[in-house]
Amino acid sequence: MRKIILGRTNVEVSAISLGTWAYGGANHSGKMAIGWAGQSESGSTSALKRAWELGINHWDTADVYGNGRSEKIIGSMWDDVSRNDIFLATKFGWDRGPHKQWYEPKYMKKTMEQSLVNLKTDCVDLMYLHHCNFGENGEYFDDAIEVIQKFQEEGKTRFIGLSDWSSYNVMQFIERCNPDVVQPYRNVLNDTYASSGLKQYIDSHNLGICFFTPLKHGLLTGKYTKPAKFDSGDFRSRESDFSNLEILQTMQNNKKLLVEKFSTHPHPVMRGVVDSLFSDSQTGCVLLGQRNVTQVETAATLGNLLTNKDTEWVRDLYKKD
Repeated sequence: MRKIILGRTNVEVSAISLGTWAYGGANHSGKMAIGWAGQSESGSTSALKRAWELGINHWDTADVYGNGRSEKIIGSMWDDVSRNDIFLATKFGWDRGPHKQWYEPKYMKKTMEQSLVNLKTDCVDLMYLHHCNFGENGEYFDDAIEVIQKFQEEGKTRFIGLSDWSSYNVMQFIERCNPDVVQPYRNVLNDTYASSGLKQYIDSHNLGICFFTPLKHGLLTGKYTKPAKFDSGDFRSRESDFSNLEILQTMQNNKKLLVEKFSTHPHPVMRGVVDSLFSDSQTGCVLLGQRNVTQVETAATLGNLLTNKDTEWVRDLYKKD
């Protein structure tokens, strides 16, 4: 597994980060589905151990993944996996608890401390603010950053991160937050990382970057040949693209072209849609969900740069859609 230096953290991590969103299982936040259905604990623990064996040492979770279940599964691994070998990242902010606002200071402290308990560690390597919903006018930002910085001062997280589905939202707060690592939404169908100005900011400030949802929840693999139905509590049940026949057909067509283009790779579709993202940043990794040993072993074949020509070919393929 290729390693990268995660920006100014100066920490060497695997180019592919192991995403554990699915390990929390199906879940809701209020009435909103925010989890993944059909995940077994044994599948999760086997995947984690195999990832460690294959050198995937950057593991990513969050307090909201199964209301702590994902974190607890990771925390159960330290008898089989050396904690010192793992760059461990978690997030907080999606769970408002009884409060009307996100990032209520007392609740933040409670959930962050609980994450350490769940993960069975005194300190995480990276703690993210999970989103940029700091109030209509950003009025809750100062409280949020004060709490997480205090957490860092107490030695409970080495680094601070900022995440959001929108690169434009990240840009609104990145200078005031001064994060060590940023985690934006990024895949071949979404190029706002560059157009928002975030790419230029990351490069000029030597920040670490970790792109999430590179497969658009599996849609970009082209494996869906007909409209998919997902169980209650599964985030994908809210994604209309999975029932759009035109989009599904386009993904099928692109899959055939990718298989032909990268025929020498054991996983040609993944090689194209995942590895084409690495040209966006020298300090970047890609967060890839890995639900079982097979997916981990697939991930271990990825993480290498494409040529500039091949990267442009992949991007042009999806620009047509």
